[in-house]
Amino acid sequence: MIGLSIKDKVVVIVGASSGIGAATARLLGEKGAKLVLGARRESRLKELVAEIGNQALYQVTDVAKEEDVKGLIDLAMSEYGRIDVLYNNAGIMPREFLREAKFANWEKELQTNVMGVLYGIGHALPIMRKQKDGLIITTDSVAGHVVYPESVVYNGTKYAVRAIMEGLRQEERLHGIRSTIVSPGSVGTELMKTIDNPEMEKAMAEMMKTISPEYARMNVLDPEDVANAVAYVIEQPKHVTISDMIIRPTAQEV
Repeated sequence: MIGLSIKDKVVVIVGASSGIGAATARLLGEKGAKLVLGARRESRLKELVAEIGNQALYQVTDVAKEEDVKGLIDLAMSEYGRIDVLYNNAGIMPREFLREAKFANWEKELQTNVMGVLYGIGHALPIMRKQKDGLIITTDSVAGHVVYPESVVYNGTKYAVRAIMEGLRQEERLHGIRSTIVSPGSVGTELMKTIDNPEMEKAMAEMMKTISPEYARMNVLDPEDVANAVAYVIEQPKHVTISDMIIRPTAQEV
């Protein structure tokens, strides 16, 4: 059996207000999913829900706060009585050398990129175990497969996500629960605004000025490209688990 319908599946998305999360919400909404959307920016969430229609609802959610994530899961249960898919998509990407000792940035990365994922898993698992069915997807990154300078803490959080999601697969594989990481390369999203490194941002802007539009296009994915991958994962039959999907722009080297 191939291509299960997304229609009427209850999908919780955190990090839904822009980029990959918003693109995924739009696509799944078009396919008839029932969406419960969480992010920090209420104005963006309101606009997105108005665009998608009455099968979407939202709640302001900061994934760095356990009570916020629990509240979003509770909203899905009170509204629909089940959760078919949890998509952990929120993340930040400060960039710095270890010698800079930006402890505050590192703590935010760990809290958002790692604990945010764990909060979602921890609150969704009891529900999915009772259902004997569920799919948990997390946005990882090519940075969770390759380490490079000036990004090692971010790399570390993404390697951690890989380990957590593989552990989830092993622990829950006999309970009907599937787990997937989607690992994009460079994507044209607002994640770049979380770099918090003016020198790097300036260097990247200068680099973009020197390359042709055609070459630039081959070096970046659209959020919709990743949304298509997420939809593909959700559409697989229950006996199929796609554990890891790496999606790079064609010209990306790393």
